[in-house]
Amino acid sequence: MARMEMSAIPASLAIPMEASAEAYYELGLMHAAGRAAPVDLVAAQKWFNVALAKGCSRAAAHRAELAQEMSREEVAEALREARRFLTRH
Repeated sequence: MARMEMSAIPASLAIPMEASAEAYYELGLMHAAGRAAPVDLVAAQKWFNVALAKGCSRAAAHRAELAQEMSREEVAEALREARRFLTRH
């Protein structure tokens, strides 16, 4: 099995087990803006979905805005990933 050093993972991508809704919202913003990694709208949408589910109402506007730039398949993938994440955390 391959070993991965924690220092190899950017701090912005390490997610604490008890992250707040605001932290997930910030992850969405980071992925939407391309901070720390290339722009990834599916990941951004995923984190906005998680943030909204955890109680961050500000995420709703960003989620809706991103959905306008994404295909139905991308939106569906982001929703699946958010659900998967929420069932595990």
